Amino acid sequence: MKTRRVFSAPDIDTAEAALHVALHLGIRPDHASLVGRSDIEMMQMPDAEKEASPTDFMPAAVRGLVGGGALGLIIGLIAMAVPAVGIPWAAVPLCMVVGATVGGWAAALAGSSVPSEVRRDYRTEIDAGKVLVVIDDEDERLLDRASNAITAAGTQRLQLVHHGLLH
Repeated sequence: MKTRRVFSAPDIDTAEAALHVALHLGIRPDHASLVGRSDIEMMQMPDAEKEASPTDFMPAAVRGLVGGGALGLIIGLIAMAVPAVGIPWAAVPLCMVVGATVGGWAAALAGSSVPSEVRRDYRTEIDAGKVLVVIDDEDERLLDRASNAITAAGTQRLQLVHHGLLH
């Protein structure tokens, strides 16, 4: 399971230096990113270093697919059990597919307007003009080495915000 570490840098130069240190130590480029205020990201941050998804689009779509599919299954089974409706067994998977499609679509639309988890959790840091360095990895020893190096580069490690069961 991936573990996330978030650091706050006072400026873009410090953040970029810290990010390059993490990459040099072995953090994969797709597991490291910078997050900042929109004006900082637009004018000063290279695209390759930005957070891949600034919204909650994909996590919301996955939750919608699962929830919609489960609801479609339940509705299909209930419709099959009610003699007045009397749908055949073959229609139950169709109900699941329709439920997953509608649920995924609706949740993705809603999620596209919600800021990403990092942006929600550390909004005050971002609004204050700080640049966040975010790293994820499965190897705890690598994360510890990278965390020490990133902190030595002039950043401050932030406490991770824990979420509920769906996180």
